[in-house]
Amino acid sequence: MSMMVQVEGLTKVFVKSRSLRELALRPFRRRERITAIEDVNLHIREGEILGLLGPNGAGKTTLLKILTGLLVPTRGWGRVAGYDVVRDPTRVRLSLGFVTSEERSFYWRLTGRENLHFFGRLSNLTGAGLRLRCQELLERVELDDAADQRFMTYSSGMKQRLAVARALLHDPRVVIMDEPTRSLDPSAARHLRRFIQEELCGRQGKTILLATHNLEEAESLCGRIAIISRARIRIVGTLDEIRAAESPRDRYRIVLNGTLSAQGGPYRIVDEVAMEDSRREYTLEVDREGEGLTCFLREALNTSCRVVSCQRLELPLQEVFDRVVQADEEAT
Repeated sequence: MSMMVQVEGLTKVFVKSRSLRELALRPFRRRERITAIEDVNLHIREGEILGLLGPNGAGKTTLLKILTGLLVPTRGWGRVAGYDVVRDPTRVRLSLGFVTSEERSFYWRLTGRENLHFFGRLSNLTGAGLRLRCQELLERVELDDAADQRFMTYSSGMKQRLAVARALLHDPRVVIMDEPTRSLDPSAARHLRRFIQEELCGRQGKTILLATHNLEEAESLCGRIAIISRARIRIVGTLDEIRAAESPRDRYRIVLNGTLSAQGGPYRIVDEVAMEDSRREYTLEVDREGEGLTCFLREALNTSCRVVSCQRLELPLQEVFDRVVQADEEAT
């Protein structure tokens, strides 16, 4: 399977501007440099949804702007659908669709259909082909009934669906989404997520880079997740891979019919709750490669306790994210 997005050693340094007063008082003072992203490496496979997570100011937006050709990197390189973002910006734009939650990028007095026609012409679409493509996309995002209403009358969910349609006008192979469900109500957000997963990725096989602050959204949509903090990608992998890297221990919730008398072994009881009918619930923490769970269950059986249930507890993505960001802050 080919790589649709490739980033190697990507770095962007901004030189802070100075006021006229500062230039007059200190004309030879060295200008401050701000590193937005540094030595970023990232690879996204064809047909994959990769989630980009990070706190505010971590560098997400800068990375997206470089990939879309809005910024030129200081060093390093990036490719989209095989085209270099600096040397072949036109081909990159033709291979790329960009979905943003920024409503001001549309013309409010135009209808939804007129907006799509305008942006379609910018993508070199004309005539009957443009009209058919606009109608097809309006139907796909379920805006065909409101296509001839002015954009200013649209709800937040309708505006966001039109943004998705605009990004798909030229049928790009890669779609970059910057917080696509921000400001949407739960129903509209759920509809858009289903469209991304089932239509864009499932049926059309598009490659999607999804930047979001919504961890539940990332967990439900993304096959892999990249966490960026302080200008660098700190970890990339599936959710299970990231969990394993950030925590060498597993947790289990075990319900016993009876009370465990002996509590010693290669495990740690994090919590114990008395339940009705003589049952007790234990939250157990064990080394992933050890025999802590087996020892606990053996002790339970030896004390005539019946095991009612045993469930592995997944480390929440929020906790994984917090650990990565906190470790990065402590290291600097």
